[in-house]
Amino acid sequence: MELLNILNELEELIEESPKVPLSKRIMIDENQILDYLDRLRTTLPDEIRQAKLLIKEREKVINESRREAQQMLDDVQKQIEKKADESEIVELAQEKAKEIIQQAEKMASEIRIGSRDYADDIMEKMEQDLDKLTNQIRAGREELQKMK
Repeated sequence: MELLNILNELEELIEESPKVPLSKRIMIDENQILDYLDRLRTTLPDEIRQAKLLIKEREKVINESRREAQQMLDDVQKQIEKKADESEIVELAQEKAKEIIQQAEKMASEIRIGSRDYADDIMEKMEQDLDKLTNQIRAGREELQKMK
């Protein structure tokens, strides 16, 4: 991910920046920090778009699972109509069809929940990284302001 690469580069810049003697402060070129911020701003929409595409793809899988389940149900229904007049066979087939639908709905629900959790985890990690970066930048700027 480009976003993580930029964050790693920024962290490396901070770690390799010269230290102010007798303090825990560092000196960073303002233009370099602004360049990293610009790169983050341009990369962030791509990362969000990728997460949205992932959610869309998961929804497509869910919908396909529903269609397959419905097709299976239709097939079972046709088989029932063709092969059986007896009520026991019809009842068994209907129970089987219900089980198939329940399994498909359960699988679709699990896929939907999993995809949303995954996307949420990605966005939470991005948010944490951005918060950390923002705090570091803010602290760096405060240090620079104190040096004036």
